Parts: sequence; structure tokens; C-alpha cells
Amino acid sequence: MNIERFIAFRLIKGSSKNKKQLSTPLYRISVLAIALSVAVMIIAIAVLDGFQYQITTKVIGFGSHIQLSKYDNNNSFEAQPITVTPQYLNQVEQLPNISKITPYGIKAGIIKTDNEMEGVILKGVSSGFDPTFFKNHLVEGTVFRLNNINRNDSILVSKKIADKLNIHTGNKVVVYFIQNPARVRKFTVSGIYNTGLEDFDNRFLLCDVKHIQKLNNWDSTQFAGIEISIFDFNKLENTTNEINEIIPTDWVASSIKEQFPQLFDWMKLQDINVQVIIILMTLVAIVNMVSALIILILENTQLIGMLKALGMNNNQLRKIFLYQAGNIIGKGLLYGNIFALTLCFLQYHFHWIKLDEASYYIAYIPIRIKWWYILIINLSTFFICIIALLIPSRLISRISPLRAIRFN
Repeated sequence: MNIERFIAFRLIKGSSKNKKQLSTPLYRISVLAIALSVAVMIIAIAVLDGFQYQITTKVIGFGSHIQLSKYDNNNSFEAQPITVTPQYLNQVEQLPNISKITPYGIKAGIIKTDNEMEGVILKGVSSGFDPTFFKNHLVEGTVFRLNNINRNDSILVSKKIADKLNIHTGNKVVVYFIQNPARVRKFTVSGIYNTGLEDFDNRFLLCDVKHIQKLNNWDSTQFAGIEISIFDFNKLENTTNEINEIIPTDWVASSIKEQFPQLFDWMKLQDINVQVIIILMTLVAIVNMVSALIILILENTQLIGMLKALGMNNNQLRKIFLYQAGNIIGKGLLYGNIFALTLCFLQYHFHWIKLDEASYYIAYIPIRIKWWYILIINLSTFFICIIALLIPSRLISRISPLRAIRFN
């Protein structure tokens, strides 16, 4: 039998029955403090990871991980074309982290209805375009299909533009292009999307890239650029550098982080906020546990003296109180995990807590749980608290058996 553990759990059982002991309410407060600290840490990380995942997925869904374009385009909407040949495509596709390559076109225009007009940017997509992202963000209609032969006259319009111009699926719209000579194209609205990213939703329409090529007098191998998807986002910078080493000198590869630095810098600031929360919550848990252990030791001074008189050494006595502390920490972790995961589950499925989409790019607080994060939080909280308790537990060695037995 483990005598230290037996005595510890007898003390815990006796403390729960004796309501007059100071340690009884303190025990419950300590369990609650640990539970709240762990719950806040789990929720903070789940929300942060949800934000980063959702926003990154939206930006990548619209513009892919990496874009290739002419070096001197300078984000112009009247881009100089690059000639996409199988030779260059094969070189890029052979890189280990490359998932997909899709050429695109881009052109500024003015969309006009009977009563309204709005400046827009047409993004032309090719037959290799993956419509999954826009299907997930459709509010009305469908995503048009493309092929390599016939030009499709369908167009995807954002909800922001559709609301401004009172456009619905099936409507015919006219887009004017200011060039010499000026040109006009008629499109049929096949679907209306809403990504929540105002920079995109306020300006972009999606159409067949063949329209952009025709308007710019490009041949079938000329595009404004190439969008590249990768497997591992953590290797984004390395893959971008590898692409820049093999493409022509008048081309440039830019990652999604380079295209939208403000957005990714904002997400980095959220990392700092969560780190501060985790540090504060850990300190709260440690302070509560240290206070609880000191009171447990003082409240059981006579018991310590008796056990020392019976031959128990300081290490054995220290284990008794560390077992008690471990019980408090364990219960706090259990209750904190149950509370946090329940709240995260409800928010994930029902989206009860809403956000201003214009400010946060998302209409609700997103949740993304990584189980190994939760495991790390629980293990680190447990061991940090136990290590922090080793110092106050050394008070036991200073207690004299004779004085402790007389202590009242």
C-alpha cells in the first residue's frame, strides 16, 4: 500500500465532510480556479486557430498560395501577359510541394444595369479552376463550368455588388471596358457569392478567362499570371523561393503573405494576445495552488508533527500534500476541459456568438480544435503547478514534531 497516497485521500475525504475547516472552501476555489484557467486557455487557442484557419482559407481560396506574374505589373489590373508554355509548367509542377497550377486573367471594367453602375475587376479563370471555395460561399445560384473549347458567358457576382445593383441569378448584365477602342461584353449571372472579405467582395467578378484574352488580344497561351496551390502551408516561403529560382527573370512569384501583409500581421498580433492570456491564466492557477497548499500544511501541522514522531520523513510528508494538490489540479483540469469543449462544440455547430463580418472577415466566432494542443495545455498546466508547489512544500521540513503536536 502507498501510505502517502492513502493518508492524502483520507485527508481529502475528511476535508469534504468537515465544513468548518478553512481548507474546505479553499479546496473548491482552487478547483474552480484551475478549471477556469484551463478552459480559458483551451477556448483562446481554439478561437485563435479558428480565426487563422478560416481567414487564411478564404484568402487562399480566392487567390491561391502563390501567384506568378510579370515582374513589372505592380499589381496593375491591366497586366502585361506571360506566355505559359508546358516547359515552364513542368518545371514548377516537379517541385515537391506543388499541388495544382491554374492560369488566370484580370481586367478592370464597369458593370452597368438599367439604373446603376459600379467599377469592378473581372478575374478570368481557366478550365483547371477548382470551384469548391466559391460553392462553399454561394448565397444564390451555381458556379459556372468551363471547358477548353467554348467560351462561357456566365459570371459570378459578389453579394455586395449584387445588392448595390439589385442583381439576381439569371439576370443579364453589361460590362464596359475602357480601352482603345472601348469594348462591351454581356454576361449572365450564374451565381452570387459572399466570402466576407471586403477587399474581394467589393470589387471582383469571376468569368471565363477566354473573355480576358479576347479583350486584350492575347492568344490562348497568354495569361495575366498563374495561381499555384501547395500541400504544406508551413513551407510557403521555401516553395516561393524555389519557384523564383527556376522561372524566367522577368517573372516573379509572390506568396499570399506578401500579397496581403496587413492581414497576416493582424493575425500575428492575435498570437501575442493568446500568449498573454495563457501566461496570466497559468499564473492564476499557480497562485491559487500555492495558497491552497500552504493552508493545507498549516491546517495539518499537528498531523505532520505526529507523523514525524512516528518516523515519517520529510519527503514522505511532502508527497502527502503533493497528492492532495494533484487531486485538486486533476479535478480542475477535468472540469475545465468539459466546460471548454462543450462551449466550443456548441459554438462550432450552432454559431451562437456572432461577429461583425465587416471588421473580422467572419460572421461568427470560429472554432478549430487540435487535440494535441489540448493535451499540451493539460500536461503543461499539471506539471508546472506541481513543480511550483515543490517550494512551499519544503515548509514541512521546518516543522518541529514537538511544537507541532502542541500547535493549536
